[in-house]
Amino acid sequence: MKKTKIDLELIFLTYNSGFWIKKALSSLQEFYLQHTNKNILVTVVDNNSTDETIEVIKRDFPWVKTIVLEENVGFSKANNVALSQSKAKYAMLLNSDVEFTSDSNLDLLIRYMNSHPRVGIVTPKLSFFNGSLDPACHRGEPTLWASFAYFSRLEKMFPNSPKFGQYHQTYKNLNSIHEIDACSGAALLARVSAFKTVGLLDEQFFMYAEDLDWCKRFREDNWQVVYNPKVEMIHHKYKSGIKQSSQSIAKKTRQHFFNTMLQYFDKHYAKDYPGFVRALVKYFLELKKGGV
Repeated sequence: MKKTKIDLELIFLTYNSGFWIKKALSSLQEFYLQHTNKNILVTVVDNNSTDETIEVIKRDFPWVKTIVLEENVGFSKANNVALSQSKAKYAMLLNSDVEFTSDSNLDLLIRYMNSHPRVGIVTPKLSFFNGSLDPACHRGEPTLWASFAYFSRLEKMFPNSPKFGQYHQTYKNLNSIHEIDACSGAALLARVSAFKTVGLLDEQFFMYAEDLDWCKRFREDNWQVVYNPKVEMIHHKYKSGIKQSSQSIAKKTRQHFFNTMLQYFDKHYAKDYPGFVRALVKYFLELKKGGV
């Protein structure tokens, strides 16, 4: 018997996300799976949760494929476990804190990819619960200048300026489909045949910047990264992986973010600048980590 080709594999990453993954999978089923005629595989990779995450999935969503890891190996390595095994035409990374709505028809993204063979990655529009855009889904390359304009608030003061709005490409029309430099790993649909040559996520990044790095590598291999606001999802940001809100968790997350920024600079930009520039970048990031 001929095996049915999987059109899209949805890969959710969980870590102590019992409440949020239940919300994500319930909304996925209600607003997408019950309406599509595509062959969809849903996979959850769990980063050694200590809460009820796995029990919730197995009890309420028996149609989900689960991969349970024996330790928390981070975002890149955990997702790579599923990505490396994928037999689908497309694979979509999803955080456990996303929510599907009536505007979350992923068939539109599949259709777009099918008709645009040079697009390697496409992202839906990610919005916060209050309706505002999650800017991480619409990013430019974080060059030194783009980063300076962002952290100095020049981007906020001049959002329509291509010169100052590079970090989140705020000068582009957010209601139109267009190319961007990078999107968020919270909702990222990739062409499997493309990352077979581009490579998987870089596992040196435990969390943060792995999506930036992947998008950059796709672009360097002449693939396009596209923002498609015709499909929209809610991102309950900073909820996945957080068992309960606390100052210690917030501080640790903040440190991860700024440590990763230096890793990204070292991988892609350090060779282009004298050593004292890296020292300045490191000093600035240390200040930011401390909340300055």
